[in-house]
Amino acid sequence: MCEEHRTQATPDLFVVDRRPRPRRPAEARRAVERAVSERCRVTHTPCNAQALSDALLVASELTTNAILHGGGITDFRVSVQGRLVCVSVSDRSAALPVTKDPVDPHGRWRPGGHGWPIVCRLARDVRVTDLPSGGKRITAMVPLG
Repeated sequence: MCEEHRTQATPDLFVVDRRPRPRRPAEARRAVERAVSERCRVTHTPCNAQALSDALLVASELTTNAILHGGGITDFRVSVQGRLVCVSVSDRSAALPVTKDPVDPHGRWRPGGHGWPIVCRLARDVRVTDLPSGGKRITAMVPLG
């Protein structure tokens, strides 16, 4: 389980993608891919395929969780800061993400509950921020290699 850092909202230092916020995980993945590809192009450094894959999976899981459990995506931001991809997803729910036991009390396997552990495993740092207008923002910093 990942260590959660819950903080109050403060001004962001993100480079904001001015495109409309994603409505589906695939749109979030494309935004991350654009940000990482642009960074690699500008800095003339090769993109690590595995690290990009990790960042895409984190973006997908965070947006999926916001859609399924958080009342929808209210904000999405992605930036590359040095060797880290910063993915930030806001939703309407103040509830913290939870990890479900894969087996129910009757011994049956249940679907779901894997996204949050995936995010925590792949990200170097995960922060949950309460938003003044309600809801939360989850920010995950994923190493680029």
